[in-house]
Amino acid sequence: MTVMEQRGAYRPAPPPAWQPRTDPAPLLPDPEPHRVLGTEAAADTDPALLRRLHAELVRGRRYNVQATALTKQGRLAVYPSSTGQEASEIAAALVLEERDWLFPSYRDTLAVIARGVDPVQALTLLRGDWHTGYDPHEHRVAPLSTPLATQLPHAVGLAHAARLKGDDVVALAMVGDGGTSEGDFHEALNFAAVWQAPVVFLVQNNGFAISVPLDKQTAAPSLAHKAVGYGMPGRLVDGNDAVAVHEVLADAVRRAREGGGPTLVEAITYRIDAHTNADDATRYRVDAEIDAWRDHDPILLLEREMEARGLLDEAGRTAARDAAEALATDLRARMNADAVLDPMELFAHVYTEPTSQLREQEALLRAELDAERDEGAGQAQGGASDQEGTR
Repeated sequence: MTVMEQRGAYRPAPPPAWQPRTDPAPLLPDPEPHRVLGTEAAADTDPALLRRLHAELVRGRRYNVQATALTKQGRLAVYPSSTGQEASEIAAALVLEERDWLFPSYRDTLAVIARGVDPVQALTLLRGDWHTGYDPHEHRVAPLSTPLATQLPHAVGLAHAARLKGDDVVALAMVGDGGTSEGDFHEALNFAAVWQAPVVFLVQNNGFAISVPLDKQTAAPSLAHKAVGYGMPGRLVDGNDAVAVHEVLADAVRRAREGGGPTLVEAITYRIDAHTNADDATRYRVDAEIDAWRDHDPILLLEREMEARGLLDEAGRTAARDAAEALATDLRARMNADAVLDPMELFAHVYTEPTSQLREQEALLRAELDAERDEGAGQAQGGASDQEGTR
């Protein structure tokens, strides 16, 4: 008698017929990006939404121009302009309820201020000043994330925790096409789909990860197609069509809030300016490409629709420009004031309970500052004595 013939021995059964765990068809994005402006569907758009989007887009464009100028004046260390991408950023901020959370990347300053964060505080990190620059809990906006895609797992964790607690909260996480090449992107989408977390991923595909074109990063039909591999829907949208982006994101947020799980949205857009003020974009792209995208400018598309419906005249344009100019004037004046900084704040808000290494570093810095202060006081006293002796 062999071992396999013994009573109770394990006898492998033939495997069951293979079945896909999820039907991929409903998860696939449409062949073409979703568009509203310039189509018959635009007639159904709420005029109030069009006016709100227009005001925010014009304000955002002026903010980008002013912030870029501040880098040339030495008031900002760096600024990643989002000129050309305003529609995606503004729509992302407007679709969220007050209780929801926004997880931006470093280029998403316009989404941050549209969410209610003070325009100067939104630039504080890029200025090299104090920590995040704003209280994330005040407007439920996570810190502007400079490391690529690290904010995505955080968004998933918050959304999953909120659902476990019974809180009606959705997290919207923003990332560029370059961020989809990071491991954090994979981990975030995988966890989100497995947990069915109420989170929306918005990829702003602006064509380049600094100087690396998209075809050097992925061979996928689109970045939205990546959603299928994780078991979530992928949506493709014209990222310069503010109404279309708002519509797609609103649907994804609603689905997440109702328990439908995550969605990956790819917004096809273009970065008109260089990657940052430190980048020379002429080395990797041509003017003709930029000019073609200027004809598809998000403000231009929206204004054409509003004019056709009689919702925008010269007075409306002037009002939007004046409001944007007032924002730029206030930003310029406040950023030109020198910040009063306390070096010891380097150690604030790092850990709830400071580590021994952090306490040691804090003590070293305090000793150095005290020594500099004593040296300065001694020099001032010596100078005063010299002046007294010459009288």
